[in-house]
Amino acid sequence: MRSSRPYKARAQDDRLKNLFDGIFRIGIVKFKILTGYFIFLFQYFEVESMDSQPIYREKIDLDILIQKSQELMDNLESCTLCPHACRVNRKKGEIGHCRAGMELEVASYGPHYGEEAPLVGYRGSGTIFFHHCPMHCIYCQNWTISQGHGEKISIETLAGYMEELQALGCHNINLVTPTHYLPQILAAIVMVVRNGLNIPIVYNCGGYESTATLKKLDGIIDIYLPDAKYSNKETAEKLSDISGYPEAMKASLKEMHRQVGDLKVDQQGIAQRGLFIRHLVLPNHLAGTQEIIAFIAEKISRTAAINIMAQYYPTYHAFQCPSLNRRLSRQEYEEALKIARDVSPHFQLNF
Repeated sequence: MRSSRPYKARAQDDRLKNLFDGIFRIGIVKFKILTGYFIFLFQYFEVESMDSQPIYREKIDLDILIQKSQELMDNLESCTLCPHACRVNRKKGEIGHCRAGMELEVASYGPHYGEEAPLVGYRGSGTIFFHHCPMHCIYCQNWTISQGHGEKISIETLAGYMEELQALGCHNINLVTPTHYLPQILAAIVMVVRNGLNIPIVYNCGGYESTATLKKLDGIIDIYLPDAKYSNKETAEKLSDISGYPEAMKASLKEMHRQVGDLKVDQQGIAQRGLFIRHLVLPNHLAGTQEIIAFIAEKISRTAAINIMAQYYPTYHAFQCPSLNRRLSRQEYEEALKIARDVSPHFQLNF
């Protein structure tokens, strides 16, 4: 029987039906893609059980955490937090190589979706970007943060940021360039652990770390996210104003891996614990990719998680360096990936 409804109304119904059918099909496709993504993750990573807790809940009690926080705070009277070991008294306002004082300076905080997939998940990585840096890279893409000044905040405010990020559903607390503010950060962690913090803590750094400082973090940091920037110390001195980088980086990666092992994800593909190494490929082979990858395979793990990054572009003072004043070529990046695959086919690559 022919409908008595006007033709326009029937046509509108048909359009709505087609629209909903299209949305449904898109949803199915997205579901299949997402399912495939998680299967991919499980093939690469060791999967943690869903009832796993952050390492600071499993391995350390509050009294020890308080003690470690105080020991690092005392270090500020003659600062040796990083390999520069400037020995300035930051409690009295003296400034060292990183240019950080006694007060915390934060550029921004919030859910961040630009990190690697196992960190971002579907609710974002809870990043806190700290001002200043032990390294002064002439090509720094975040130079307004690393070399600039920001809002000065109290330890209590920092603790509030962490609690807010957990309340927003972020999968982790991602501390970006934290080395020079570790005493204050640990004091904030003491506060939030008391108040129920229960998500992994990520230590996101440039790889220029003191092993003595890292040992203070044993049992506190769940995920280490260091850069492995250079294999040549002269290149590191020229491009980042740091001495002894390769030795410091290698010792740091060994200590980080000793503490947390290879990267592990939960049943949803979200990183829970482990070492996650970043390597930024630079033009003209300046990073020394071959040597760095070989070191990781031989001394860290042949199943290490490594993000070999292609996003270099000249910025900040890079234009003043002829070997850095252009973007990375596709060939250079593909060569770096091939090096990693040839050295160890078991590396966890491509994020």
